[in-house]
Amino acid sequence: MTEKLSAIEIGYQAYLEEGGDPFGAVRQVASGGRDEVTVYVENGGDFRVDAAAVKSVHDGKVLLDRRRLDSSLIEAIEHAHDREERGL
Repeated sequence: MTEKLSAIEIGYQAYLEEGGDPFGAVRQVASGGRDEVTVYVENGGDFRVDAAAVKSVHDGKVLLDRRRLDSSLIEAIEHAHDREERGL
């Protein structure tokens, strides 16, 4: 397990940029000994994310590198907040 993965705990919020809105949360870390995390994306389900896509981990947050993510994950992230009511 990489150093970054060992710093991640289940429940940490997932982000694409510092100061942005979270799009989901970590469900599993290094399942089966693999260097990856499983992230639940709101309205999108669970996605496996390779450790190489983790830019940083701090304060209960996991910051992911958009350039290293699968296109299906990016699509899910872009629609994570679609069901929320705006302006309330």
